[in-house]
Formats: sequence, structure tokens, C-alpha cells
Amino acid sequence: MRRVRARGAIRAGRALLVVPIVAWIIATLVFIALRVIPGDPTTSLAAGSGTGGGEQFEETRQRIRAELALDESTWDQYVAYLKGIIHLDLGHSFFGGADVVSLLRDSVPVTLELTIAAMIIATFLGVGTGILAAMRRDSWVDTSIRGVGTLGFSLPWFALGVISIVVFGVWLQWLPTLGRLPNDLSYEPITNFVLIDSVLQDRTDLVWPWIQHLILPATTLALTLAGFVTRMVRAAVLDVLSEDHVRTARMKGLSERLVVQRHVLRNASLPIVTVLGLQFGTLLGGAVITETVFSYPGVGSLLVQAINQRDYVVVQGAALAIAFMFTLVTVLVDLMYLSLDPRLRRA
Repeated sequence: MRRVRARGAIRAGRALLVVPIVAWIIATLVFIALRVIPGDPTTSLAAGSGTGGGEQFEETRQRIRAELALDESTWDQYVAYLKGIIHLDLGHSFFGGADVVSLLRDSVPVTLELTIAAMIIATFLGVGTGILAAMRRDSWVDTSIRGVGTLGFSLPWFALGVISIVVFGVWLQWLPTLGRLPNDLSYEPITNFVLIDSVLQDRTDLVWPWIQHLILPATTLALTLAGFVTRMVRAAVLDVLSEDHVRTARMKGLSERLVVQRHVLRNASLPIVTVLGLQFGTLLGGAVITETVFSYPGVGSLLVQAINQRDYVVVQGAALAIAFMFTLVTVLVDLMYLSLDPRLRRA
């Protein structure tokens, strides 16, 4: 038993070691990509300084390059960038001079709120409809669920977001379509997680407006994932339903509900957890598009704005934050395997 636990601990340690390695690879790829794609932030900065054209403009641009250390060799910039990551110093924005760590501190909680809300919606929809489709195999219920799931999985986030805004925001006017909170509602964040801050500040008036603004972007993210989860859960449940121990449980007279709860879901949990864990990373990627469509102030919006401005340090910081969250979730899923299936600890 102790050997099994030791092997499980070793595997968990190896999984955690993956996080900094992947973060370094992502940081390197983003650094290279930003310097390969066309565009120079100093051009926009020099133009915004009110400098005239010709030699004066070029002098201003070269001065800005020197101030931002962009005149150094690519290798020196890369080494300085890695040193900054090690010391949790991601630099300052080229436009406005804001500290990147502070920008991420404000935007990461927003993206996590959106992603977690979308994951909860997608889990309830996908797992529930997947089990129902499997239990009603080849019926009209099964066919309808698979059809709707395929449609939801096929539609891109941008299209779903625009449709949601037009239908629920413009035509029906049921829900707000832009932002995270109403502009006339004062909010001084502590953690920038609205639910946590509402408790810490005794501000229950924050909760409902926040939920109203969260529904459309979270549902837009969730619908695409829910369709995929439905199909995967249906397949996993059908595999378990065909096994001998399920037939034995039914022969013993257990109700269908108990059979599903005690025998089916437990044995189908590994592929379901796999799908949900890996798709969390997909939601993080979708958040970039969804936040842009709904003007939701998360890491996605920050990343898109920084890319448009060629704000290297902000792009690097935002991409690194997204990659870190995705890798951490993947590691947590791997650790969940060890608790769900003790056989993996012996491997």
C-alpha cells in the first residue's frame, strides 16, 4: 500500500514539474512570434507623440526604441524577459506604462469567473443530455439531443455571441450585452472576484447585476462545449451499460436511477473528467473571442488589444497567464485520475 502511495506521489510530482516547462516553451514561442510578425510599436508611439514626419519622426522612433530596450539584440531581450518571469516582473505596457502584473491581477479573475461559469453550464447540460441520450438510445430523444449537440458544437463562438446579442440583447432586451457590471454601479475590487468581494464588502447589490452581465458570454462559451461533452458522455455511458456488472445490477432488481448512480457514472467518470479537463483549456481560448465580442474585461480582451497595438510585454504576459492556467488545469486533471482510479498509482 505504501509503495502504491509513493508511486502516486512520484507521478503527482512529475505532473507538477510539467508546469514550468510548458510555461517556458509557451513564453519562448510567443517571444519569437511577436518579433517575426510585421509591425513595430515604436511607429504608433512616435506618431502619437505629435512628432512631425521625416528625420524628426525617425529620431523620435529610435529614441523610443532605446527607452523600451528594443534596440538591443534579440538574445539580450530574451534573456531579460526570462529573468523578469523568474522574478515575477513582466515589465510595463508600452502604451500607458501600466505594470503587466497589475493588469493580469485585474483581468485573470474576470476570465476565471467567465470560464468557470461556462464550465458549470456546459457540465450540467453536456453530462445530463449525454446520459439521457444513452439511456434512450436510438429513440427520437437520442436523435434530437445528438442533432442539437452537433449544431452547438459546429457553431463558432463569434457567431453564437453575435446571435445572442441580437436576440437577447437587442430584440428581446432581456439581458445586458456589454461589460461586466453596469457603468453606474460603483465597485472597488479587493480580489476582483465579484462573489468574493460581495461577501468581503457586504455588497449584495453586486451579485445580480454581475450575473446578468455574465449569462450571455458564459452561455455562449458553454453551448459549444456542451455539444461536444454530450457526445463524449453518451459514448462513455453506452460502453459501461454494455458491461456485465451493469446487467448483474439490473438482475438484482436495482432501479435504473441506482444503476446509473452506483455503477454507470462511477465507471464512466474517467473519460468524462478527461473531456471536461481538456476542454477547460478550450474555454480559455474561446474566452479570447467571447470577451472581445461582449467587451468583457478579461485576459482575452487584454490580449487582443495588446496584439492590435503590438504591445509586446502585455501580449507576452497575457499569453503566459493563459498557458499557465491551461497547464495547471491539465495537471489537476491528471491528479484527479489518481484519486478516481487507484490502479493508475500502480503504473
